[in-house]
Amino acid sequence: MGLRHWGRDRRGSTTWRRGLAVAALALLTAALLGLHADVPNTVGNLGSLLETFLPWLGLAVPVLLVPALLRRSATALVALLLPTLIWFNMFGGLLSDKSGGTGDFTVVSHNVAAANTDAQGTVKLLKDSGAQIVALQELAGRPLRGYETGLADAYPYHAVEGTVGLWSKYPISGVSVVDIKMGWTRAFRAQVATPQGPVAVYVAHLPSVRLKAEGGFTVSQRDASAQALGDAIEAEQLKKVLLLGDLNGTMNDRSLAPITSQMRSAQGAAGDGFGFSWPASFPMARIDQIMSKGGLKPTDSRTLGRDGSDHLAVAATYRY
Repeated sequence: MGLRHWGRDRRGSTTWRRGLAVAALALLTAALLGLHADVPNTVGNLGSLLETFLPWLGLAVPVLLVPALLRRSATALVALLLPTLIWFNMFGGLLSDKSGGTGDFTVVSHNVAAANTDAQGTVKLLKDSGAQIVALQELAGRPLRGYETGLADAYPYHAVEGTVGLWSKYPISGVSVVDIKMGWTRAFRAQVATPQGPVAVYVAHLPSVRLKAEGGFTVSQRDASAQALGDAIEAEQLKKVLLLGDLNGTMNDRSLAPITSQMRSAQGAAGDGFGFSWPASFPMARIDQIMSKGGLKPTDSRTLGRDGSDHLAVAATYRY
């Protein structure tokens, strides 16, 4: 643009008058970050779509920094401070390793994918995780029999309801289906007798969300299921509760508030980084969740390596 310094350019514009468009985009980014809960869902559920990928909005800052420097715009640079501060206030805590101390048991949740062509690889991944409790989603037909056979020696106790299952080194009892308003079973509750005491474990696979030209980000069925699951967890009689599953939503998604408002994310409390789990080829969102309530303390949270699924398995270690 013919600018050689931070003073006036050849047109007489000062550094504070240049780059106003860049500054406006920076302020828009800050508004979307800070006021994401106010973005309405009335049109294509855009609010939930934004919240699913909210951390990625921070990439706007380095992108806008380039034209701000090229234009030598003090206004744009100052404006970029606002989304930077808001992003770090929201997500900065996730960048550090918060794991600490040893735990009493490890749990894993994995959407193994109905189209998984390497069930044996998945079985090995799960066994190598060192977990005492494993929850699986998208179980069906021959692959289910493969998991039952392959995991039997490491996990003597298991329960399967519909397309979700639970494998455990500890005894399982009190298995009951949780109606999440789908018309078929994709959630249940069980009691696991850990050596430290009983834990209520909920395994769930909430409905998938879709991006459709005519309907936008369709989440209505997922939202109704989230409310039903949240109600069931709220009514749980046992004090210590775990939720393992593919919720098809992130902790930022307002539609999961019936669940997230009463439970603690293992990744947020004891993880290192964002722990994105989907899609496995290039993870962009953590829609596979491990959560707890009632005093269970997460001491570690992580994702496992790739297998034949389009999701990464997620793991967490807890102190009773």
